[in-house]
Amino acid sequence: MHRYEVEVAWSGATTGHREYSRNHEAFAPGRPPLPSSADPDFARGDADRWNPELLLIAALSECHMLWYLHLCTEAGIVVTDYRDTAEGTMDNTRFQQVTLRPRVTVTDAAHTETARDLHAKAHERCFVANSMNFPVGHEPTIVTA
Repeated sequence: MHRYEVEVAWSGATTGHREYSRNHEAFAPGRPPLPSSADPDFARGDADRWNPELLLIAALSECHMLWYLHLCTEAGIVVTDYRDTAEGTMDNTRFQQVTLRPRVTVTDAAHTETARDLHAKAHERCFVANSMNFPVGHEPTIVTA
């Protein structure tokens, strides 16, 4: 069993719906604070800070990437660059879907198909994706250095 602890801290005064700050910080032991807020589009947050919706998409992207790099290492595929442009959509109550669009650079063109196929295995192993109640898709692009 793995256990994770995060502290979220806010202070201010909830004197009215339009008046109080949505800015807060998230903390985890031994890590720098993460400046956070609400989504500015619908909850009066600060656009310069992370919001829960962005953090969820980042967690999905990072989990997939870390599993993918592990699987490539096991398969003998050398990856030299990994960039993901992930996107999620939600309605007023929940996420509808998230799509990961990793662009992966490998050193050997002979490994292109295997490198593409390993995204499905990474998706199967990603703890975060396995915890979601909405579809998480991936549309990888594999290029050679």
